[in-house]
Amino acid sequence: MEMTKTNTLSEVPKSSSAQSLDDASDPEGVPNCEDRAGLDAGPPEFTRKAPFEAPDRYSTKSMDQAADAYLARFTLGISPYGLASTFFTWAVHLMGAPGKQVQLVEKASRKAARLAVYAVTAARDPDCQPCIEPLAHDRRFDDGGWKRWPYNLLSQNFLLTQQWWYNAARGVDGVSDREEQVVSFVSRQMLDLMSPSNFIATNPEVATQTLRQGGANLLHGWQNFLEDWERAVSGKLPVGTENFVPGRDVAVTPGKVVFRNRLLELIQYAPSTESVKAEPILIIPAWIMKYYILDLSPENSLVRFLVDQGHTVFIASWRNPTAEDREQGMADYLQAVDEAMGAVGSIVPKRKIHAMGYCLGGTLLAAKAAQMARDGDDRLATVTLLATQTDFEEPGELQLFISESEVSFLENMMWDQGYLDTKQMAGAFQLLRSVDLIWSRYVHEYLMGRRPEMFDLMAWNADATRMPYKMHSEYLRHLFLNNELAQGKFLVGGKEVAISDIDVPVFCVSTTSDHVAPWRSVYKLHLLADTDITFVLTNGGHNAGIVSEPGHEGRAYRIRTIGKDEPYQSADDWAAAVDAHDGSWWSAFVAWLADQSSGESEPPSLGAWSGRYKAEDDAPGTYVFQL
Repeated sequence: MEMTKTNTLSEVPKSSSAQSLDDASDPEGVPNCEDRAGLDAGPPEFTRKAPFEAPDRYSTKSMDQAADAYLARFTLGISPYGLASTFFTWAVHLMGAPGKQVQLVEKASRKAARLAVYAVTAARDPDCQPCIEPLAHDRRFDDGGWKRWPYNLLSQNFLLTQQWWYNAARGVDGVSDREEQVVSFVSRQMLDLMSPSNFIATNPEVATQTLRQGGANLLHGWQNFLEDWERAVSGKLPVGTENFVPGRDVAVTPGKVVFRNRLLELIQYAPSTESVKAEPILIIPAWIMKYYILDLSPENSLVRFLVDQGHTVFIASWRNPTAEDREQGMADYLQAVDEAMGAVGSIVPKRKIHAMGYCLGGTLLAAKAAQMARDGDDRLATVTLLATQTDFEEPGELQLFISESEVSFLENMMWDQGYLDTKQMAGAFQLLRSVDLIWSRYVHEYLMGRRPEMFDLMAWNADATRMPYKMHSEYLRHLFLNNELAQGKFLVGGKEVAISDIDVPVFCVSTTSDHVAPWRSVYKLHLLADTDITFVLTNGGHNAGIVSEPGHEGRAYRIRTIGKDEPYQSADDWAAAVDAHDGSWWSAFVAWLADQSSGESEPPSLGAWSGRYKAEDDAPGTYVFQL
């Protein structure tokens, strides 16, 4: 998951950062597989993938599934077949494009000449202007040693090569945008592997420290590696996470578990004010990670902040599924949310609910809210979506891992083990930001011998969960691949649901540097929902932008409400027209909730005195400790 923090909102990015790799000096810039006869199959636009069905473990197909499952152990769940197919398509079309080949030869010659000119100039003046600058987020060559010979030539050659490959992957006739992005992404991963910053002899900072310390940094790095390896093979969390134990250091807001079913524990938090807002808040976090991202340390806990502002807060703590839960699907998770709403309604009777969903939990909540509106269920007062996509047509860089080949490969892998493992999930997220999450760590911890200090958000990020086979397959196919929720084709309770049916006010938060749910994709909610939408764009990433407590240095946000009768405004026009405010979006959210509240009342009891919703275990409950 994305961990970096962006400290300015002065400019909203208008495109992928990879586009800046295009050479500014170059003028050219940058069916269903089952056979059916006759009319039985119907027109292609009316055919649908069959609903999830557990495969027969004793069919001949199980041979293919077993082979994929075995191979996936070495590829972290990434399909080599899909990558091979994409690269073959790109290579064949490039072979048939002599104009593109000439262009690439010309670019290579021009870049070689630029490097030669720079080498001569830098020999006279080491502080001369480089012939190419790294991307804004690339910090590998910040050290002053990269200005000295020969390190300056090594870094400049690497950056020019990286730029050339970006141009080689793009603009090939007959290759789709997604295929070009995959080729560019994979080639970037291979180049990052060979970056001069990754080797002792070619990294001036590492070489200097090695000479200065007589190799002690390498000894410390080797010790760090052995410690990490021992923890990995024994299933332990990374070094330092022992200082952030739920219930002791994080997730310490007082409360009780008031309901439990097979998939979730419902935690109700104790009030900290004499009176509370009449309507309770129910938070549905993503079950890809532990719930306490929203209840970290006391000073940056959104849950504690809401409680201190006079709200009655409930949150779902999801169970960490095992192979026994392989058949738990989207319908089961929707039913679990419905039961949680029933518990909240019983503990705080005759009051509507402010429902909040985060990431995948927000997508689930949006589908649930649409189903409730369709069926005339009026238990919701408002809906809040945090870093949540409802339209998956442009899901950002995650789409590089979502194709028919990749989903089938993942399904076969999960068929074998019954779930998607945490390591397999983390591998994809780390590759999205491999420079920061893989190679930077390798250099600093293993070559420099320096351990970064663990902090609460990093410790939470290491405390991952698994995903059930059936649920994850349905999620990838119906939402990512087929985009059924945005098209009004997603089934809940056997009938389609439409986001346009949601008729309660919506508060939607997105972040400028989100690699998981890009803000322009999140903004597409305006095209789907027919209700008042208060949209917030804050700086930061998928996690750090949401965990944005008041007083957090460098935080800023944009906010505007667009009524259901107002005309649509594009994402970029919206960003250009809305002024930025310094500070945390949390304060704006509390003010918005106050406007949606019907008043105040006495705090409700923690759970019921007896029966199904009797308060028993203290927060954070038991599910959060499942490994």
